[in-house]
Amino acid sequence: MTQISLLRLYLMRAAYARIGFGIAFNFWPRVFNHSAAWPLMDGVVVCMLTALSLLALLGLRYPLQMLPVLLFELLWKFVWLSAVALPLWMSGDLDAERATSAMECLVGLILIPLIPWRYAFANYFARPGDRWRPTEGRGQPSPL
Repeated sequence: MTQISLLRLYLMRAAYARIGFGIAFNFWPRVFNHSAAWPLMDGVVVCMLTALSLLALLGLRYPLQMLPVLLFELLWKFVWLSAVALPLWMSGDLDAERATSAMECLVGLILIPLIPWRYAFANYFARPGDRWRPTEGRGQPSPL
């Protein structure tokens, strides 16, 4: 098992706090104070981000167990920059609003050195996955 330094754990906690509280300040008021029906995707985005903020805040207590939250945050930004911002920038059609979003996403690259990549690889790629079917010759598995 890869040992993670205490400094790295605190840096990860800082990232979780930034994500969790940043989203909370921007989106929780929308959840609790809206009066009219939201357009479909607006409601979906606000509720998903609110849930993400709760998971990020859980990362303050369990930084390694909640590592998929940091990976998700890094990956969605990478996908958006690659699939949306880069093509617009290359064609000269990147407007001010999307340029601002691109700069905010680029700030997310700070997660790259914070993520314990050896730990992530060992736990999410190298380790065998959970079983897909019952094991032969064993008693009845517990219902949970």
